[in-house]
Amino acid sequence: MADEILTVEELRKAQAAAQAQGTSITNYNHWEQILTDLETAGIQSTGNYDGDVKLHSQMMETIQKLLETAQDAQMQQKNSPINNETVKVDKISSNEREQELKANVANATSSTIMADYMKYYHLLD
Repeated sequence: MADEILTVEELRKAQAAAQAQGTSITNYNHWEQILTDLETAGIQSTGNYDGDVKLHSQMMETIQKLLETAQDAQMQQKNSPINNETVKVDKISSNEREQELKANVANATSSTIMADYMKYYHLLD
């Protein structure tokens, strides 16, 4: 019954059908959250729970690595010695700088996720 479920809506319909028969889909709540995360990131579901768990895990690892890289870069920037000849006056407020960093991380994450998605998509063809 739970084969080839690609969207949260399909999962909800399958759960309703299962409940009408007196059963339920195993790991329904967890799968619903995973499908929501995948849809938010623009990644297509694999159609089954195990595949989606693996895909979600890979997506979260990629995001974590990107965040760590951004934090490392920020720490290196803070810890680098200041050279008076190359210092430029930075008129961007810290809030604007933080928003720019978040936007860069989000863009990098989206690009990486899309690249991974395209790689897997082409492997399936």
